[in-house]
Amino acid sequence: MYGSTGKILRVDLTEGKMWDEVLDEATIRKYLGGTGLGIKYLHEMVDPKLDWSDPQNIVYLGSGPLGGTRIAGCGTISFVTKGAMTNGAASTQANGNFGAYIKWCGYDGILIQGASSTWKYIYLHEGGAELRDASHLRGKDTWETEEAIKEELGYKERTMSVFSIGPAGENMVRFSGIFGDKGHAAAHNGLGAVLGSKKLKAFAAARAPNKLQFVDPEKLGELARVTTEKQKSFGGGVVFNWGTSLGVVGLGNIGALPVKNYLTDLFPEKELFDGKRLRPLFKSQNHPCYGCASHHYELMTVTEGPYAGYFGKEPEYEQWSAWGPQIYQKDPGAAMVLANECDRLGMDTNEGGWVVGWVMECYEKGALKKKDLDGLEMTWGNTEATRALLKKIANREGYGDTLAEGVKRAAEKLGGEVVNWAIFTGKGNTPRGHDHRGRWVEMLDTVVSDTSTLQTQMQVMNKGLWKMPDPMDVFNPDHTVQAEANSTGSMTVCDCLVQCWFTSFCDTETQTEAINAATGFNLNLEEVMNVGRRVVNLLRLYNLKVGLTPDKEYTSARYGSQPVDGPNKDRSIVPHFDKMIDKYYQLMGWDRKTGYPLPETLKTLDIEDFTK
Repeated sequence: MYGSTGKILRVDLTEGKMWDEVLDEATIRKYLGGTGLGIKYLHEMVDPKLDWSDPQNIVYLGSGPLGGTRIAGCGTISFVTKGAMTNGAASTQANGNFGAYIKWCGYDGILIQGASSTWKYIYLHEGGAELRDASHLRGKDTWETEEAIKEELGYKERTMSVFSIGPAGENMVRFSGIFGDKGHAAAHNGLGAVLGSKKLKAFAAARAPNKLQFVDPEKLGELARVTTEKQKSFGGGVVFNWGTSLGVVGLGNIGALPVKNYLTDLFPEKELFDGKRLRPLFKSQNHPCYGCASHHYELMTVTEGPYAGYFGKEPEYEQWSAWGPQIYQKDPGAAMVLANECDRLGMDTNEGGWVVGWVMECYEKGALKKKDLDGLEMTWGNTEATRALLKKIANREGYGDTLAEGVKRAAEKLGGEVVNWAIFTGKGNTPRGHDHRGRWVEMLDTVVSDTSTLQTQMQVMNKGLWKMPDPMDVFNPDHTVQAEANSTGSMTVCDCLVQCWFTSFCDTETQTEAINAATGFNLNLEEVMNVGRRVVNLLRLYNLKVGLTPDKEYTSARYGSQPVDGPNKDRSIVPHFDKMIDKYYQLMGWDRKTGYPLPETLKTLDIEDFTK
């Protein structure tokens, strides 16, 4: 089958069995791959009433029709499961090399069910797949696990891609994730905890010979060049040249940087975190994902301050923001250490930042004392105390056991006024590392999202195609709702292909050409856009059956609060929020009371059977 291996690997951990399952063309046309196939399997195989840790829960890891092509960003993989943070659908992606290597090993995806009685890892290679013992990997962090598996199997750097859980996943920390290829993260909605419940430590895929067949490989080569050129120019080429390293300064200037758990929007030290300053200072070296020419991903060494000599991955913007301004920590070298420690322990950096920032505010105000925190002095910006707390959380030691449940549950357990200091949504997920009081589209998106994280993206390349307001007033409620509803599905197309958003910027026109050049499906633009919308609605249908109903779509008091200072101190989303939700449901074709897609919406997207 062109653009596809024509099969997925099925794994039953309870029985210790593995087998191949054939994919038919009609299924691939309808869902493409990645998140699309994953949510299909979740509907078919996992009763929404089951808990996320039930052995009957599945994990789907998938590439898509562009995986293994020369188009930038197509080494990405998408995971779908019933997640630990919301107990609903989880869709989370990681860049790197695995999305190409899995295709070259002969599979479009891996579908895991059951739970093992002993620790295992999955090894893919040119000759097939193996389920191997992982008992010797127990307790290792994600970098150590990657290195140990490569050494055990005889592979060098870039000849194998390894994704694993750290101690946090082993101990089923609710916000644990899976990390690979030196720090790439699929970390939203507790994927790592699900793998921990199944005693599945890692996935390893060798770089086998590329035997994939495509309908028009010359066209794909041309589109690869087009994608890279557009990537270089979009947004002035900031991401292509600098990754997300300029975000602290840029978002700080518009009041969208989280500072001191939203207690302020002012962080005078933001210039110290400027990527243009840090990359040369910290001796950065490019470490690109498969098939990508950008300088998005770097490795670096701290060269000044108490952590001089520390080597690791350059933090993404969300890591800089979590371990810098969010916990009011002003040393970039320390932020890099904390970001890498969080990754290696195997935890989502966003939730980690919200948890630690909340703890620090509680400590400052006397709601948590030193004795409550196992002797740690959780003052603002205390790096070593934060480092120790992260290890306690990952190992569920002392108060870390409570914090391992995430900030919403920890705050509700302590009770009283402290709940109003925590940043979360009613569904139990938390925002990315921004102050969304300065990014209303993302606040609305995070609240209504059914992926448990950012579901859509207002910065699409084809603004006319997705009917985006242009120019857009980011504090206009109508513009906000239109941007959110009209572009819903754009990012999901990327997650079905599977392609990194930072290489495509939701360029649906080029993506449609690429799908057809790979598969010969001859899909039109509307059909591709409807794949994204179909998957969004399937995620919603599943979550409604779980119980994530419209009454859960709200912000915590602090998350939806009005800034007290900074450029947005006179702006509040609260007076508009209910009407924005009303309008969003209308534009999405959903019933306002129940949240269910209307009959005509279901029919248009060909998902009527999934309401049963």
